Amino acid sequence: MVKAISYGEVFRKAVGMEDAEKLRKFKTVDIVRRLGVLSPDRTYLNNYPIRNPTAVFNPAIVVNGEYALVYARIVIGYYMYVSAIVRIDVPVEDIYSGNLNLNYYASQPVIYPSTRYDLWGAEDPRVYEVDGVTAMTYTGRTINYFNPAIRRERTLAITAIKVRNERWGNSWRKLHAYVFPRYLREHVVSDKDAFLAKAGSRFYLFHRPHMDDEVFYLAVSSTEVKDLAGEGLREVRIHDTTWVLRHSSFESKLGWATPPIKIKDREFITFVHAIDSEIQAYRLFSMHIEVSEKEGVIIRAVTPNYIMEPKLSYEVFGDRPYTIFPCGLWLVEKDKALISYGAADFMVGIGEIDVNELLSQLDKGRIM
Repeated sequence: MVKAISYGEVFRKAVGMEDAEKLRKFKTVDIVRRLGVLSPDRTYLNNYPIRNPTAVFNPAIVVNGEYALVYARIVIGYYMYVSAIVRIDVPVEDIYSGNLNLNYYASQPVIYPSTRYDLWGAEDPRVYEVDGVTAMTYTGRTINYFNPAIRRERTLAITAIKVRNERWGNSWRKLHAYVFPRYLREHVVSDKDAFLAKAGSRFYLFHRPHMDDEVFYLAVSSTEVKDLAGEGLREVRIHDTTWVLRHSSFESKLGWATPPIKIKDREFITFVHAIDSEIQAYRLFSMHIEVSEKEGVIIRAVTPNYIMEPKLSYEVFGDRPYTIFPCGLWLVEKDKALISYGAADFMVGIGEIDVNELLSQLDKGRIM
């Protein structure tokens, strides 16, 4: 009998992985102050015949002057659950005054299925600034997604960049679909929960591949990206993958949540969502990591407790009960960050994190 491959033996492990695992507990100290929620019935669709989406959730967020640009996943029907990504301009004042819970907002489709890499849906965007460019990395449901004969690359991470279009104003250009080297590529069931970050002179992909050993790997990989430029969507190879952290005994899997807070050239405050093994509830924790060319990833601290969990009615009950799925984070002050998240796979939630409180929680799980 041929021994099944464990990719935990192929990928290198993060420095400090075992120490971080020992520190983690099944307990929550929720530090996210909820500011408001946007429901699909108060979200209008421009340039589409249907007035409202069926669901609007899993949003990224960018603060631009007086407005928060919310990039949210929408579903317009449940038959195939195909998603697109819309932009919703929300006055920052509405978020802090509570009017987000009351007002109606127009939305504009900005990313939708158009290639073999995202034909069955564009999901769960992360929007961030990297190397002077506004980028979005989202999950594409590939042409293989519903094909029962092909259990390979059913989803892939795709990066688009914001560009100026003379006719339509700002628009998005799809650039990269990330793939493993050939010897690993045929073993990738899916890849998602991704974004790019730059450490030193290199671009790294934070992502969560599901391999055919049935393990979901919280991973960071080097990329062949030299700059964020180009005219068409192309495949980009990733390599030198580091397995950052295993899920705990009380969890079924982990995934990257929002883009990180960069605190030094190679150091980041990262956010990870975890699914518990009892009722499959989503919770959030954080890590302070360093990305090293020589050692891969070094875990410097982990919050021993979760820092967010479902608690309000719209987080507990919806299309997927007990789900908070953060995709967006944006520093609005040196010590304050807005966090945007999907609430029960149905609505957009926005909250605020006190960065000093977050750092205090990380200090309780300091490793090095």
